Amino acid sequence: MADMKITSRPGLRQAVTELWQFVQYLYRRIDHDRLTVTAGSMAYVTLLSLVPMITVVLSALSSFPVFASLGDQLQAFVFENFVPTAGDVVQNYLNQFVANAGKMTAVGIGALFVVAILLISAIDKSLNYIFRVRQHRRVVISFSIYWMVLTLGPILVGSSLAISSYLASLNILGSETVNGFVQQLLRGLPVLMSTLAFLGLYMLVPNTKVRLRNALIGALIASALFELSKKAFALYITNFPSYQLIYGALAVVPILFVWVYLCWCIVLLGAEITASLCEEQHWRVRTKTPHGSGVGGKQPLASVDAELEKAQASGAEQTAEQQQTMKTYKDTK
Repeated sequence: MADMKITSRPGLRQAVTELWQFVQYLYRRIDHDRLTVTAGSMAYVTLLSLVPMITVVLSALSSFPVFASLGDQLQAFVFENFVPTAGDVVQNYLNQFVANAGKMTAVGIGALFVVAILLISAIDKSLNYIFRVRQHRRVVISFSIYWMVLTLGPILVGSSLAISSYLASLNILGSETVNGFVQQLLRGLPVLMSTLAFLGLYMLVPNTKVRLRNALIGALIASALFELSKKAFALYITNFPSYQLIYGALAVVPILFVWVYLCWCIVLLGAEITASLCEEQHWRVRTKTPHGSGVGGKQPLASVDAELEKAQASGAEQTAEQQQTMKTYKDTK
């Protein structure tokens, strides 16, 4: 028993040390990337393209007769589960805006598509910057991906809503226990959808290879923070109605902007966590022998990598010199 305690303490100490190193690295990374500034700009772009995006989504759904009746259900689901307060007011305003947008000409509708694509492009650039992607996708490939998101995304969401509605309407074997279990699953559908959305965002958008484990950790943390912030924000707006007192009927505008800003902070934070986990060689500590050069017998892996790079560079230079010598020798012969 004493041996187990002795052997477990170094492992626990190592885990705490690595966690602290990760938190420090994550903080420096967030500060360097100016996460709050990026979230503010993304919130502005989102509000600017919100109506065009909803118009495009509803147009994509209405083009398929099977999903034509799911437009209102999709809006109600989004505003009930992802907008913590003032959802009804925002939905009414957006319905009016979308109805007005439907009266536009073909040129105007094309402009709406362009604005919606600009939002997806901004998301793509922000996440690729966080993941330190240097080689960007070709324009044709990027446009194809954006177009696929705008067309297939609403269809997938509509399919999930149709399946959930079908399951909710079933009376499985007349069993109250089974029906109650299905209802509990449907209540967790928003959390599951947000987790899957974060997971797809962190794995598919960056033009680099992202491990599933790292993306899943970032998605779970972002989804949990999203649910907590949704409840906390609704509690704040309900108990401290300062925006309603100051802005009156226009209070929905700053409330929506603040909520979108918080959402982008959470999205980008999850991306920073995922990217930091992918760069564990920069923050993870490796235990060395007691006579090691690191502090307390430990040395960051980054220094080890630097030494390896120097060795490889010197070896490459030596090889180049040898090749040049052999070439000169052959020329003299």
